[in-house]
Amino acid sequence: MEIPEQWTRRPQWTPLEIRRAVTFGVAGLLLLIGIWTSYYTVAPEEEAVVLRFGAYVGSSQPGLHFKLPFGIDNAIKVPVTEVRKVEFGYRTVSAGRRTNYGAARGGSEETLMLTGDLNIAAVEWVAQYKIKDAKDWLFNVQDPEETIRDIGEAVMRSIVGDHTVTELLTRQREQIAQRVEDELQTLLDKYETGVEIVTVKLQNAVPPGPVRAAFNEVNAAQQERSQLENEAQREYNKAIAQARGDALRKVSEAEGYAIDRTNRAKGDVARFNELVEVYRTSPQVTRQRLFLEAMERVLPGVHRVVVASDGGVLKMLPLGRSGIADAIGTGGGK
Repeated sequence: MEIPEQWTRRPQWTPLEIRRAVTFGVAGLLLLIGIWTSYYTVAPEEEAVVLRFGAYVGSSQPGLHFKLPFGIDNAIKVPVTEVRKVEFGYRTVSAGRRTNYGAARGGSEETLMLTGDLNIAAVEWVAQYKIKDAKDWLFNVQDPEETIRDIGEAVMRSIVGDHTVTELLTRQREQIAQRVEDELQTLLDKYETGVEIVTVKLQNAVPPGPVRAAFNEVNAAQQERSQLENEAQREYNKAIAQARGDALRKVSEAEGYAIDRTNRAKGDVARFNELVEVYRTSPQVTRQRLFLEAMERVLPGVHRVVVASDGGVLKMLPLGRSGIADAIGTGGGK
């Protein structure tokens, strides 16, 4: 079977057709490149900085955006919600469930700091930050992370120099970290770095290795002294409170005794006045009554037997607590 000649003959392209084909091909390619380079997408955690011929023209928030194609506009995406960190005195080798740490590049020079009382402490700390202005982050500082490191180290050394080593190692750690955070943020804003400090934490603050044992002994002695002072203060407060209570009790007893004596004196005066009035009306009877009452008070304390003679008859009168008035009345005239 023979194949027709027109099927095997190659088509002949004229120069005009070739130019048209090339033109359409280039135009289509340019169209595809233009469409491909005329839009960009910004992720939720990013912010895009748009440059036109290398000059800043604006920033874009998350979403789909359009720009001039063919490289006229260029969008640089910056993760603005990512929290980064700068470590001082140590470096994180690998993060995970069991984080591994390594020594800092600067060694002990980065950690050793002079305190306000002329002691030396080894301070390890970390500053966490995020980008708050992508334009400032990209264009205002050549190396933002190194700038944060240099400024942070200068601020920490300055503030540590305002405190004693005891304050740095114990009760002032949080205040020092907060002060470093505030001053570091102020300087970064002054330099327009586009950085927001999230937090500053003192990871570790200890005396240098050669003097650590001696410092621990001093610290233990200071803690013992504080304990003894607290115990002494507690005993002092207890003794003072007890003494004040005893004083108040004695004052109250004295006041009660004074009131009792006053009332008794007033009662005796009133009774004496009544007795005077009775004596004026019946002197003999009153004298007899007073005599009997006096004998009732005196004779019960005298354990004796009185023998009285009445017309030759001896009578034995037991002078006890009862019957005194009768005994006196029987032999009272003799």
